Amino acid sequence: MPNREGTTAMPSSAATSGSHDVAVIGLGGMGSAAARSLAARGARVLGLDAFGPAHDRGSSHGGSRIIRQSYFEDPAYVPLLLRAYELWAGLERDSGADLITLTGGLMIGPPESTAVAGSLRSAREWDLPHEMLSAAEIRRRFPTMAPGPGDVALYEERAGFVRPEATVAANLRLAARAGAELRFEEPVTSWRPLPGGGAEVLTASGRYTAGRLVVCPGAWAPRLLADLGVPLTVERQVQYWFAPRGGTAAFAPDRQPIYIWESADGTQVYGFPAIDGPDGGVKTAFFRRGEPCEPDTLDRTIRPEEVRAIAEHLAERVPDAPGRYLRGAACMYTCTPDEHFVIAAHPRHAGVTVACGFSGHGFKFVPVVGEILADLALDGGTALPIDLFDPRREVRT
Repeated sequence: MPNREGTTAMPSSAATSGSHDVAVIGLGGMGSAAARSLAARGARVLGLDAFGPAHDRGSSHGGSRIIRQSYFEDPAYVPLLLRAYELWAGLERDSGADLITLTGGLMIGPPESTAVAGSLRSAREWDLPHEMLSAAEIRRRFPTMAPGPGDVALYEERAGFVRPEATVAANLRLAARAGAELRFEEPVTSWRPLPGGGAEVLTASGRYTAGRLVVCPGAWAPRLLADLGVPLTVERQVQYWFAPRGGTAAFAPDRQPIYIWESADGTQVYGFPAIDGPDGGVKTAFFRRGEPCEPDTLDRTIRPEEVRAIAEHLAERVPDAPGRYLRGAACMYTCTPDEHFVIAAHPRHAGVTVACGFSGHGFKFVPVVGEILADLALDGGTALPIDLFDPRREVRT
């Protein structure tokens, strides 16, 4: 039956038990991309999600996510980002959806800060186009920004934002078009490898078998991947939207870049242009300043003291941005101790591939993670560099 996102969903009361080539648990950012890539290669795909298509119950919502190449987290991510940019273009072409916008991006802070020094390291190691700007140059080129005398910035022209809900919806449409069976409102309760190969998946209303299993459970990873051997924590994170003082003209995407701004104490705040017209406001949030939570009982109420804290922090840096508060939304990060991803064959179960622990910086990688997961599930390996994401790695925090 058609659903509101234009994909084809089976009614949850009509659970089937027939075998599929690959079952995908979780149809958010990574799972929807995996389902699309698998189905495009001719696999018989079953996709399962606890909620509806492109929902707001997990981590892939909020209208925008930053995309950038000069990656301060680790230069090892850059090859994946370069491939991701190619795949974002292909996803836009194949879906006809508006998914990625390049506005330029500023990584601001003291020269020794992670945001600046780490970005510069990646840019130099991979010969990425970039500029280094002084505080005076930042103010001259981007008048909305108010850096302190000790701040500098790495400017990357190819940074910008992607659209999470539209991306998930596009992947689901293309997966269904390629023959994937997508089932929503059907939470997975458990899964297990089968003695003769393959896996069995139990849901609230059905039992399924598949030759291979791909598990992309987002914030439910601690429950569904309890034997992975990686300690995962789930954090509540809040996104905020403000109507800027003086209107949105100065914050239009052709004038205002995305930014990640690191203070001397290590606090990072990030923000976007006014990407949804004069009524959409500008979005901002703290990066990794969350609190532990459980996904099924996430507190979605935005507290006044939270709004005050982000507004006060932003007022010192982007003074006109925190005008009238418009709205907020809670989402979740699922974090590993070293804040690097887990993308690998399950170390304990043959035929099971896992993707989790994206630690608040994963969405920009969605199309390339989908490609990697299809490689691992169908071919048993991938040419793309993913050693950093092995769950058996030595974790350094």
